[in-house]
Amino acid sequence: MTVIVDDAGSGDLLFGVVVGAYRKETGEFKYDLIDVRFYQEIFREKEYLQESSRIVSKLVAWFNLKPDEEIHICQGCIFDVAAEELRKVYGEDRVKRIRVVGEAQKLTEIAYLDEIRNLGYEPLAEREEKRGKSFFHMMRWLKDNPEMLRYAKTGWPRLKNYHLFKQFHQEPVYTAVCSDCGCECKVPFQPRADRPVYCQKCWPAHRPQRNGEKK
Repeated sequence: MTVIVDDAGSGDLLFGVVVGAYRKETGEFKYDLIDVRFYQEIFREKEYLQESSRIVSKLVAWFNLKPDEEIHICQGCIFDVAAEELRKVYGEDRVKRIRVVGEAQKLTEIAYLDEIRNLGYEPLAEREEKRGKSFFHMMRWLKDNPEMLRYAKTGWPRLKNYHLFKQFHQEPVYTAVCSDCGCECKVPFQPRADRPVYCQKCWPAHRPQRNGEKK
């Protein structure tokens, strides 16, 4: 027998990610969620990989695998850590990375669609064939329902180009004292005691020369 692990929603703007596990011989299916918070402020830390591994381990354990039963896990990078951890527990030969199709993919996708419908969003019928169109459809829905931004993957770096998400991608600003004139100034980096800081007015006198540039 074989347990197949797949995900749905990792490339979608709305909600977290559904991780599904399916035993094709019995038709058993179970899923859990990587919460959307892993795709918001802490997205850059890639903690969603560890959370994915934790969920996969829990789902696989639920099936109470037979000694000769294999685990087929989607090739997506979201499962890189999970696959390695499974191999440590179940052995190299029993864990295989595959392109998931068929019933396992279908059930995992349905679970994701049910979750986003619970938010009040109705997905496009052709979302699988037109991913770009689906992205903008979700973005327009969020624009019309700004209170639902808490369910969006706002940590994606590419979103900083869209006005709707700029509030989530503002660079931090720090207060410092200029080493030349002694005036208080704002800088886009964390000041350090062992390095001088210059205000906008004083900085030109200390700016490194470019090739061919004369002072």
